[in-house]
Amino acid sequence: MILSSPLTNQPLQTLMNLSKPNPTLVEVLTTEVAEKRIDPISGHRSLFSLRSFEPGECIHEFSAKATHSTPNYLTVQLAENKHIELYPEYLECINHSCDPNCMFDTTRMELVALQHIEPGDEFVFFYPSAEWDMDQPFQCHCGSLHCLGMIGGARYLSRESVNKYEFTDFIKSKFRR
Repeated sequence: MILSSPLTNQPLQTLMNLSKPNPTLVEVLTTEVAEKRIDPISGHRSLFSLRSFEPGECIHEFSAKATHSTPNYLTVQLAENKHIELYPEYLECINHSCDPNCMFDTTRMELVALQHIEPGDEFVFFYPSAEWDMDQPFQCHCGSLHCLGMIGGARYLSRESVNKYEFTDFIKSKFRR
């Protein structure tokens, strides 16, 4: 079944997800570079690549849908009291991983590949790379060999962890203080 999303006019599909032991319907929104998947049972949202990207390549430009003085679970931080919700909105579906393949460059306002990305790869970024002190810290279950466990924002990272990741220019400036 193919429908049009009322928000983006992009194709919206409902597919059967056969990769789970108990198949569920998955709602899919397709754009030119990514496919947003929503599992209607769990509500879990994710974003998957539709093409290859090389490290350093711009995946997509973004802007602010809304600006806030404090963080929320959907924001990336631009300055001390400036946190933005992302536009296009489907970028909010990029999940956390302690082994990220992309990052939000908030100086150039671009989502940038950190690793080679193949079609079908899930886009994942390191949440503390773009928030100093997160609104909703959480226990990470990303499955990476380098998983840090508790994720609360860049301010809580060890020096060893800081040296392993890429960060926005604002977060880098906080480390220099």
